[in-house]
Amino acid sequence: MAGRFALLRTAMTDTPYHPPRKRSVEIAGHKTSISLEPMFWEMLQDAAQREDLPLNALVARIDAERIEAEHPPGLATSVRLWLVADLRRRVADQ
Repeated sequence: MAGRFALLRTAMTDTPYHPPRKRSVEIAGHKTSISLEPMFWEMLQDAAQREDLPLNALVARIDAERIEAEHPPGLATSVRLWLVADLRRRVADQ
């Protein structure tokens, strides 16, 4: 059980309740910005490191996956959903 919570510890700072922060990313040669809460930026950076990808490449992959969805959500929502799904997969694999 302790292993399950170790995955969450990485993303938790003093409090998870912080306003979103806007950052620029580049997808397929086009710059755009995404507003995410700091916890999600941290989780995204950790995921990019695990996947051995630059952050922009992971965001581009998430963007490509979301475009294929029947009802594609916005990019920031897609990133959050992808991160939660990734966390669930990793917890289930423990």
